[in-house]
Amino acid sequence: MVRKINLTADPMWQLLRRVTFPASIGSLFQTFYNLVDTFFAGKISPDALSALAKSFPIYFIIIAIGVGVGAGTNTLIGNSIGEKKEKVASLYVAQSIIFAIIISLLVTFVGINSSNYLLQLLGSSPENIILTREYLDIIFYCTVIVLIQISLNGTLNAQGDTKSYRNVLIFTFFLNIILNPIFIFGFSIIPAFGISGIAIATVICQLIGTIYLAQKVYCCKLKEYLYVRCFIPKIDFLSNLTFQSVPIMFSMLLIGVGIFNVLFFVGKFGDIAAAGYGAALRIEQVFLLPVIALNTAVLSIGGQNFGARNFERIRDLYKKALIFGCSFMIMAGFILYFGAENLLGLITDDPETIKFGSLYLKIAALIGPIYPTFFITTAVFQALKRPIFSLYLSILRLTAIPFLCLWYVINIKGGGYSDIFYTILVTNWLMGLVVLFFIGSFFNYMFKDNKKYFFYKKLD
Repeated sequence: MVRKINLTADPMWQLLRRVTFPASIGSLFQTFYNLVDTFFAGKISPDALSALAKSFPIYFIIIAIGVGVGAGTNTLIGNSIGEKKEKVASLYVAQSIIFAIIISLLVTFVGINSSNYLLQLLGSSPENIILTREYLDIIFYCTVIVLIQISLNGTLNAQGDTKSYRNVLIFTFFLNIILNPIFIFGFSIIPAFGISGIAIATVICQLIGTIYLAQKVYCCKLKEYLYVRCFIPKIDFLSNLTFQSVPIMFSMLLIGVGIFNVLFFVGKFGDIAAAGYGAALRIEQVFLLPVIALNTAVLSIGGQNFGARNFERIRDLYKKALIFGCSFMIMAGFILYFGAENLLGLITDDPETIKFGSLYLKIAALIGPIYPTFFITTAVFQALKRPIFSLYLSILRLTAIPFLCLWYVINIKGGGYSDIFYTILVTNWLMGLVVLFFIGSFFNYMFKDNKKYFFYKKLD
């Protein structure tokens, strides 16, 4: 029998491995899932492929809000478990589901009524808008399933369980391969739905995943105090969930803004440059998956230990997660730098696209080792119930500083394509060093211990 994880007592290296690894595998299969949708959209028509691509920036709104709901749920339940307040934790399980339902209704209303306008901003033709809406409308009407699933996953993550969601992502990946052609092209009594079939397959996968996670939550230790009356909306719990989730939602949305910001300047060098950057970005994101999973691990472990007031374990968690993440990105950097052309060759055979993409990947290899600093620090801010700091960091790192610096380098200094990424390299490393300098003071403030320092101990 596998021993249950104890986030407040087990050795830190062991915890990082046991929590991070399943989440990494799950994230990998989530990426594969999206590739399957892209593959089948291409089988329908080039217009369907374009429609699916145009839908992603809008669909990202649901993803961003879902991440906020999941992180808020994880933090508040983890803190309550750490404080040995299982009844409060159970209340948060129920209230997070109510919160997810309320937020999903708002997202559905806004999404359905703003899709046309947003698609027009993306340059879609009237015909393409109609096609894209065939996919998006189904997704928006079923947002409630997505957000409830993410809320349930936040409950499990707070207890150190990242395996259940991994299982969902692996299973639905294979299920999606079966369902997509059935609903796209039709089978037996099932008619051909075209691009709507991709959305229908996704909704079925999400529903099955939600039922599975609900069963796992029902079997966890918090079930003992999970009564029907817990699902009556409670303003104070919903307020706490809002306070904890909303800054994270906006932080996630700023990632999309940051990508748009870079694409804005890359686009000045032509469509081939943009295509090369886009292809390279997909490759880089695969190598970032373990670091993204590390964010989940730090949030889960940090949340419980903050509730239990195990402050030294939080310091230890930050240091070891930083070593783990940076070491991995250094190794990944060697692969990206020396294998850039070969990796891009797996996606495209166009020499110009490969040239532009490999140039970015080689610079990205040098940026990579500082990325874990931002992911881990953001997770710590959330675990210590200070999500607003995550929002401040995102505003500075992803929008304000890069835009100003890139505008100066490209428009004032007349910089070239490569200068875009050298600017990002410099700004990320400078911001990362500032964050590392700041985090020690942040810990001292949060833990009210002025004699403890992050990298060293003060001499008496």
